[in-house]
Amino acid sequence: MANSKDVVVTGVSTGIGWATTKVLVSKGFRVFGSVRKQADADRLQREFGDGVVPLIMDITDIDAIHQAAHQVGSMIGDRNLVGLVNNAGIVVSGPLLYLRPSEFRRQLDVNLISPLVVIQAFAPFLGTDKKRQGPTGRIVNISSTGAKVAIPLLGAYSSSKFGLEGMSDALRRELMLFGIDLVIIEPGTVNTAMYDKGEKEDLSEFKQTAYWDAVQNFQKFIVAEGRKGLSPERLGKAVYVALSTAKPKARYAVVPQRFKNWTLPRLLPTRMVDAELAKQFGFTKA
Repeated sequence: MANSKDVVVTGVSTGIGWATTKVLVSKGFRVFGSVRKQADADRLQREFGDGVVPLIMDITDIDAIHQAAHQVGSMIGDRNLVGLVNNAGIVVSGPLLYLRPSEFRRQLDVNLISPLVVIQAFAPFLGTDKKRQGPTGRIVNISSTGAKVAIPLLGAYSSSKFGLEGMSDALRRELMLFGIDLVIIEPGTVNTAMYDKGEKEDLSEFKQTAYWDAVQNFQKFIVAEGRKGLSPERLGKAVYVALSTAKPKARYAVVPQRFKNWTLPRLLPTRMVDAELAKQFGFTKA
């Protein structure tokens, strides 16, 4: 029997994707979750049983995405998905002046281009195929507060998330033709393994640059911020709201210390924010 509450979530092996899966499964959804490794697929099945159908799919691999979409289509019968959650993402850090173009490209490929390719592949199951039954599905794109407040040394990441917001706004308007809604979630820092990866990231290629001191301080700062971040489950609950509430907002910012980290930087004059960040990162010219 096709489950009437099916949702596709990308990048569910850890972090926000894993926690979103946990919350959705507890609410009676069946989650088709993308992972890149078979070991993660096996672990998810142990953790969530029938609540999860793992999809082995690297979101930068167009063929793998279309195979996964075919697999989902064959399992959900003639009903639409309730939703598609674009969560998979990576963080490329380093000063833009010295960042390898291939690294910048990789950042945009994973965080900006791939979500669109995933949306294109799954759109027929969200309501563009009129032969399917049930209400249209919703798309939830996981963005970042870095899409509004650009953080130095995360310029590539911020670029990808600023881009994701522009794409999402345009797409939400275009999808009105089909009655498909799109909701953006903008997390602040979330206490996930992403920050541990940040701590271990080898940034020694910037050793010979004027940014080296700032880069080392930045790595310590990011890890400390991550530890103070929200629980991933908090984001899972926000995704659930975005998928299930009758009239969702276009975007939800889910941010710890909201006034300091979100409201203030967007109200203050840009030059004032520049000065504050320069002080924090040690960018004030000698």
